[in-house]
Amino acid sequence: MKIGLIPLVRKEIEGEILESIRKHLEGFYSQFGFNVEILPETTIKDLFFSYNSTREQFLGRFFLMKVAEIKGIKRLSAGLGITDADLYEEGMNFIFGLANPYLKSAIISLARLKPTFYGERDGKLLKERAIKEAMHEMGHVFGLEHCLNPKCVMHFSNSIIDTDYKGKDYCEKCLNTLKRNLG
Repeated sequence: MKIGLIPLVRKEIEGEILESIRKHLEGFYSQFGFNVEILPETTIKDLFFSYNSTREQFLGRFFLMKVAEIKGIKRLSAGLGITDADLYEEGMNFIFGLANPYLKSAIISLARLKPTFYGERDGKLLKERAIKEAMHEMGHVFGLEHCLNPKCVMHFSNSIIDTDYKGKDYCEKCLNTLKRNLG
């Protein structure tokens, strides 16, 4: 069984970030028989119809559909898109990510995970944030809901503060649900 990481590139996604996400996801999901592979970069040229010039953002659901399409073509068990484009959904200012368990697909945006977006210096912050969002969205792909435990990776991030506060792991309750779902 394979989880594919699908870079949907607007300008650039660092290979180091992709590899950090791959390593972390594989380190965790290998217990369920998954290996994680980084697929070749895909440009987002065909997704520019979803760009809102007033907001300077893309509508996330179309990125999710692109991930699902590639997942199907590549015959993956699940797909996680990673983009440097800034995403939103109707009724929300922005989204860090979006997932659909029926499509076994998710997308995360690095745009607002980048410390430079908040005037911070980088260090390892982007890697940590990207791993947390990848784990969060993959949790949704495999049937997990949002968790009330603010330290659980499945806790809803309303802002980057929430993302920074939570851990990279599933709490015991979410982990047990995941084991049932994937067992």
